[in-house]
Amino acid sequence: MLITFIGGGNMATALISGLVNPPRAHLGIRVCDHNREARDHLEKTFGIVTYTEARSAIEGADVIVLAVKPQNMPEVLAELKGNTDPGQLILSVAAGITISSIRDELGMESNVIRSMPNTPALVGRGITGVVAAQQSSQLQREQAEEILSAAGDVVWLDDESLMDAVTAISGTGPAYFFLLAEALGAAAREMGLPADTADRLASMTCFGAGAMLASSPGEAEELRLRVTSPGGTTQAAMVVLEDGEFRELVLKAAKAARDRSRELALK
Repeated sequence: MLITFIGGGNMATALISGLVNPPRAHLGIRVCDHNREARDHLEKTFGIVTYTEARSAIEGADVIVLAVKPQNMPEVLAELKGNTDPGQLILSVAAGITISSIRDELGMESNVIRSMPNTPALVGRGITGVVAAQQSSQLQREQAEEILSAAGDVVWLDDESLMDAVTAISGTGPAYFFLLAEALGAAAREMGLPADTADRLASMTCFGAGAMLASSPGEAEELRLRVTSPGGTTQAAMVVLEDGEFRELVLKAAKAARDRSRELALK
């Protein structure tokens, strides 16, 4: 499989770093980016071929990965228009860009798969929501999964409208997690712990709890209950969080992110 990345930013780099190593080292990879520093970095780091012109970069490619910022997508699609092969898979990792908007520019015969990775992909621990255009073949779905799984887990959706919810939970979710770690560190300092100790306690506690949950998906409630002894310190904290409508606040935040994703998709 020959893969051409359009864009050589952080997400492209995260995916490429997973693709150039076993068991995927047999894959061919090209990158097209107008930024010389980005091209030089990718060439030196991964030993891959880079291009400045999309038309040359996509020739013969099985998959074209659109790894650009949403605001740059119109320019990229204009550059690709008329130069893609109907048999090529167009895999987008750009937030808020719909399948129909890509097909409107490249042609309705284009095979498009849309994905929403998140920033933990940069350390190989991401999760990506994916939805395919109806005419995408099983082979193309497998190609998309092989590429995206290089940076973490993959979750398939049948309804593209749910991608806004994916954005609100996994796309935006790392920021919620970082805010929790930030707040815990601040609370630790407020209670007298040295700053470096406070921050390490907060970050490593979040890391350890996340690792436990990752090994037991869907058991967040059970894990919480195990820690929460009746009449103990954790229960005292839980009462405060519940009284402060913590769950409702998280839901409100997630819905705000989802709604903003919908707004951006319409622009």
